[in-house]
Amino acid sequence: MTNKLKSVYQFLADLKMNNNREWFTKNKSRYESSHLLMIEFADALLTEMKQHDDIETVSGKKSLHRIYRDVRFSANKLPYKTNWSGSFRRATKALRGGYYFHLEPGNSFIAGGFWGPSSSDLKHIRKHIDQEDDFVRSAIESLETKAFFGDLIGEKVKTAPQGFAKDHPSIDLLRYKQFIFKHSYADSEVFKNDFHITMSLGFQQLRPFFNVMSEILTTDFNGISMI
Repeated sequence: MTNKLKSVYQFLADLKMNNNREWFTKNKSRYESSHLLMIEFADALLTEMKQHDDIETVSGKKSLHRIYRDVRFSANKLPYKTNWSGSFRRATKALRGGYYFHLEPGNSFIAGGFWGPSSSDLKHIRKHIDQEDDFVRSAIESLETKAFFGDLIGEKVKTAPQGFAKDHPSIDLLRYKQFIFKHSYADSEVFKNDFHITMSLGFQQLRPFFNVMSEILTTDFNGISMI
């Protein structure tokens, strides 16, 4: 995929310099070629992902996000994204967490976790943190996950969530509204022939975190399954 992804990146770089509908229309064939190459890449990545996780996303094409921006409620009126991105959903109610990949010149990365937990899921997670801080913290700070991804990121409440004191011993975790890990890649890594394998292996480092969080979200506080 090395030379193919280079051409994708060149298209994205040119689009960034000419982010308007007139240029895009004149270069529609380049967009279509880039899209087909990204489908090929996403299909190869999905095949690798299925070797170590149960993914319900049916194809690489279905994983990809549209390049067209929704500008209706945004101050940024540029019509096109200057990256290719996609996401994979884990299958069944027992497997929680999601995968995201982002390819962009100078800003390529993978991320995974919980972007927008429902209010009930977030409340359940916080109750577990309140009662079993060590259990949740062990998932976040697992050697495999932390060594590759570093620290947990994500939006937080400013002080403390409702129902918890500001000086709660686990306030550092309770403040999170999102639970996300991210790992970046240099362009030189992206252009290697086996980058889809490299990316899949990166995603695999999330499994200790996903395993614990899935257990939390699918069992009650007595350890009895809720699904």
